[in-house]
Amino acid sequence: MKTGRSSHHKDHHRLLPILVFPVLFILGGCANAEYHWGWFEILPTTDRGVSNLRFLVSGMWLTILISSVAIFFSVLIGLLVALPGLSARRFWRGLNRTYVELFRSIPVLVLILWVYYGLPVVLGISLTPLMAGIVSLAVSDSAFEAEIFRAGIQSIERGQTEAADSLGLSYMQKMRLIILPQALRRILPPLGNQFVYMLKMSSLLSIIGLQELTRKANELTVTVYRPLEIYTILVLEYLVLILIVSWLVRKLERRLDTTIQPAV
Repeated sequence: MKTGRSSHHKDHHRLLPILVFPVLFILGGCANAEYHWGWFEILPTTDRGVSNLRFLVSGMWLTILISSVAIFFSVLIGLLVALPGLSARRFWRGLNRTYVELFRSIPVLVLILWVYYGLPVVLGISLTPLMAGIVSLAVSDSAFEAEIFRAGIQSIERGQTEAADSLGLSYMQKMRLIILPQALRRILPPLGNQFVYMLKMSSLLSIIGLQELTRKANELTVTVYRPLEIYTILVLEYLVLILIVSWLVRKLERRLDTTIQPAV
């Protein structure tokens, strides 16, 4: 019971700065007597405010969709890229290192622009803004996922591999039944961090016209010209999303603690 209360207490301490931040932000802004706040544009007590809030929130579903699909493919690609990095052969390790260093070094915004505007010219491949966004985010993040998987797999004790070999398991069976289930528990926190990173990086897709959260905020700002108020709501939207993701990751960690056991 003591542990539960301690954990609950820590959760409150984590939430406190987030709950206090908007209040401090508003109070700090109110100290500037020259600025006339226009919260009426987004107040839920008026028809105009409700309409504007609905417009802002409507971009959340596209943000979640893009981030979820991109993280799925980045994890898949990252795992496939990580396996050659574990090989004893220098050629396969070189392929792994080349891929990781190449895409880890390219800024996400630059990659988005190149995929959307460059692929049609170089390869004759034209992608919709949605597809270009997913491809860019997935490829960029897969380099980081590859390193996470490689480190997680290498952290598994050598005895587990030797025990699997003694049972005559193939490489794929060893990975699927022994190594990956244990590595998953260890790499889940960094994978959760990468999903948070993906949610934040999806805001860059507004530059190619995707109607996600940031693009919606930009469009509404141009219409009502209340950037401070609108971008404050945008900050809160991302905070809510990231808090939910963090909570889900912690919940999944606790679940894996009780369900994943070594198969040997």
